[in-house]
Amino acid sequence: MKSFSEHPIQSFGFYILSDLRIVRYEWGEGTIRNSFYDKYRNIILFNKNLLVSGMISFLVGALFTQIYAQYDGNDIVNSLITLVIGYGIYIPLFAFLFYRDNKAKYVDFITGKKNSNKIKNDVKKLFTTFSISEAIFIISKTYIHYSLLVSSVEPYQAYTFAEFVSWIIYLVSINVGTKAVKLFEN
Repeated sequence: MKSFSEHPIQSFGFYILSDLRIVRYEWGEGTIRNSFYDKYRNIILFNKNLLVSGMISFLVGALFTQIYAQYDGNDIVNSLITLVIGYGIYIPLFAFLFYRDNKAKYVDFITGKKNSNKIKNDVKKLFTTFSISEAIFIISKTYIHYSLLVSSVEPYQAYTFAEFVSWIIYLVSINVGTKAVKLFEN
């Protein structure tokens, strides 16, 4: 972030007292920036990665459940296979996005090598958080999806509703989990 003294003509800003914290707002080259993003950057990127990988997984799952329903009327199999396909897309995509956003955090600045202890520690924290949250997600999504399919709701509508409700529950549980395991604390 540029300081005011570096570019006095191109950038100006001010400080305000907000919730007993001093927050700096800066304008420069068309951007407004404050300390909120800097403070919660890791959590924002984490949730962005969850949502991007979740949306792509959702689109593939919605398409699959509708196509599968045309060829087989077994609702529980439809629900379970759609769940497996969703995870086959979601988990690898999230892992890639998470590592891409955090790879600098895993490099030892002194040696320039990967800090394997930091990677192992974060993988353990992610595994713990995801295990609990994913169990909650799987149970709620499968139950809602199956119940709606049995109730003669269109497959893509049943999937959409089940996914939406389960994602709300999942996002709350995974964010509470990241706080509990202190994933983003140094």
